[in-house]
Amino acid sequence: MAKVDNEIRGKLALITGASGGIGAACARALWQQGVNLALTYSSSEDKINALKDELWGLPVSQDASTSPSSPSGDNDGAPHPLISTHRVDVGSADDISRLFRSIQELHGRDGPDILVSNAGHGKRIPDIADISIEEFDYTIDINLRASFILSKLSIPPMAARKWGRIIFVSSIAAHGAGINGCHYAASKAGLQGLMKCLAWKHAKDGITVNDVAPAMIGETGMIPDAKYVEGTPGDVKNIPLGRLGTPQEVANVVLMFCQTGYMTGQSVLLSGGIKA
Repeated sequence: MAKVDNEIRGKLALITGASGGIGAACARALWQQGVNLALTYSSSEDKINALKDELWGLPVSQDASTSPSSPSGDNDGAPHPLISTHRVDVGSADDISRLFRSIQELHGRDGPDILVSNAGHGKRIPDIADISIEEFDYTIDINLRASFILSKLSIPPMAARKWGRIIFVSSIAAHGAGINGCHYAASKAGLQGLMKCLAWKHAKDGITVNDVAPAMIGETGMIPDAKYVEGTPGDVKNIPLGRLGTPQEVANVVLMFCQTGYMTGQSVLLSGGIKA
């Protein structure tokens, strides 16, 4: 019989799109549990460096972890997890392959124990007539194809270790709702289908696969603040809780997935009461 193993201290998490918003919040949550981090960004090097500096200043849970301390030395007398940052275009299969080679070199592992596939693209184009084929293809590449490639490279070493956590950041749009348009909805619906298939296939390997499906999360590149969505279906007036969600609340769900190995194949709708 398989044993219960929800310990994440000392594990390695790969978080894509970590330079701000949800990705950065996930990095903070996992770091404070003693998890080593490989963080990707596409262009905002200043933001990823600022996040890295911030993480070194955050406390790490007692008995956490593992690898060398910060370059400037321990700031609290305890060892710290390791952080690496990687510039990656997740729309490029070659870039993702290079990322995994870099993880091997810097972390000494052939892949992450925890994959948080968060990097995404969403342009608000409500009318299908206005969505170009190029925009549709690019949205699918970033939101769906990248998660397929990341999972394809992550799952074999996870299966060999008999432990893995894969978390996709989906959207209420996967259920047909949302404000961005059918191209975005299609990409996120595909992501949920990928999640459910992988969860069923790889439970026997000790790998759980889940997704969090947020709606109307503020402090992100897609929705910076409540004013940005005024007059749209996502207006806070239409959210039963009367506010936007926060990246930290999304990270709370991601952390729960990481620490709850009995949950797999599930999509958690985080919507402030908006119905899908």
